[in-house]
Amino acid sequence: MREYLNLVEHVLRHGVPTEDRTGTGTLSVFGYQLRLDLQQGFPLLTTKKMAFRLVVSELLWFLRGETNIRYLVQNNNHIWDDWPFERYRQSEAYAGETMAEFADRVRDDAEFAVRWGDLGPVYGRQWRRWPGPDGTSIDQVTAVVETIRTNPHSRRMLVVAYNPGEVANMALPPCHALFQFYVNRGRLSCQVYQRSADVFLGVPFNIASYALLTSLIAHVTHLEPGEFIHTFGDVHIYRNHIEQCNLQLTRKPLALPQLALNPSVGALDAFTLKDIRLLGYHAHPAIPGEVSV
Repeated sequence: MREYLNLVEHVLRHGVPTEDRTGTGTLSVFGYQLRLDLQQGFPLLTTKKMAFRLVVSELLWFLRGETNIRYLVQNNNHIWDDWPFERYRQSEAYAGETMAEFADRVRDDAEFAVRWGDLGPVYGRQWRRWPGPDGTSIDQVTAVVETIRTNPHSRRMLVVAYNPGEVANMALPPCHALFQFYVNRGRLSCQVYQRSADVFLGVPFNIASYALLTSLIAHVTHLEPGEFIHTFGDVHIYRNHIEQCNLQLTRKPLALPQLALNPSVGALDAFTLKDIRLLGYHAHPAIPGEVSV
């Protein structure tokens, strides 16, 4: 996926050394856009091996409207563990557990999960239950799908995750803050605005997640996937990821895989893990990197 490597090169070349809230430090630029034609294959990075199952389970978690990590850890997905574990570690209830032991307790103990596994009103809550001014909940995803079906040329097909009234209660304010759909010539395209983007760890997952979301919605609205446009605000490489990013630049991108969806699924909420498969994924070896919390 040459477009991603171009982003890496751009930040390494033009990024300004910047301090950040994690204390790690970054190379940062403001404003960048990449465009991917989803007809050319599914954009899962090939210059390092990625676990597609993590992309799928996280997206289904968003679509379920959930904010507790229990569903994720029950599906062996630990990409959100750091934030609730850090909150638990700073509490009086902390008994010296490792993060893995913490995740096991969240998985096995429903009461513990309710107390310590919740992230606050993050993505799933805002996508599916945005609090309306009259006390009702607004299901933005359902509204967008219905609009795609009934008024596909609408310019109002947006889902917003950044709710200023609830940001203070979120473990992490939404990085991918809003996304918009566009229909033309039987194809569904999606543009995401991401206010803050971790190039090495986060962005490859974000690309795959929104490409998958676009494909799922295209499937249930009888459209073809079109283009994915990723627009960034602060796009950065953490200082402890510079070596890993340079390593990727030495690797040649491989052919993109193909997405296979269960043709019998007709509703977005009906998709399960087994309905979503990736065919022909070949990648260079994985490259580890630490999450800055």
